[in-house]
Amino acid sequence: MKRPSPKLAVRDAGATKLRILAAARVEFADHGYMGARVDRIARTARANKRLLYYYIGNKEALYLATLERAYADIRTAERELRLEELEPLAAIERLVRFTWAYFNANPSFMALLNTENLHRARHLVKSRQIPDMNSTVVAIVGRILAKGARQGVVRPGIDPLQLYISIASLCFFYLSNIHTLTVVFARDLKARGALDRRIEHVVGLVLRGIATAPGRRPRLDKKAGL
Repeated sequence: MKRPSPKLAVRDAGATKLRILAAARVEFADHGYMGARVDRIARTARANKRLLYYYIGNKEALYLATLERAYADIRTAERELRLEELEPLAAIERLVRFTWAYFNANPSFMALLNTENLHRARHLVKSRQIPDMNSTVVAIVGRILAKGARQGVVRPGIDPLQLYISIASLCFFYLSNIHTLTVVFARDLKARGALDRRIEHVVGLVLRGIATAPGRRPRLDKKAGL
């Protein structure tokens, strides 16, 4: 019987690992770390448990790999925005719109972050990839702010990390708490119009917060981002 070529074996192994990570993302997002079951992940990924443990490791290693892949996905998408090719205020607006759209389209990412925060990041702290991976976007924002300050359109001295956290928070809190907020304030915050009003509010808030001229705002396609 003819054996598969080494290249085919590597390709199959890579495809299997991707299926495992995709299944793990759904499982951990839906059930949390404690409620997730490796059996279900293996079944969904069409891989036996022995292969899962061979490629990735135990449940904790699989969870960490899932978190790392989730962060890698959003960082890759951010790089593809090519923000530094835009004028500073337009670049920040695009980042805000992208962040909102990404969170809205990827509720599993928000669920994973909520789960890991419940565990006080005790798994994430073991990652060797996360610090370097996430420092890149902060560096990009820093260069955009510095360029804007030199041009006189952005207030000098803005901390890029604080700005990025503010952008993420303004988007994340609304979307991750949308069901309870809808009940508490007796308003359908999930409606299309409510979502549109929210992102326009966030964009305006961020740009007014960093611009030197009050009300200064670039013209950018509202669909920019994803």
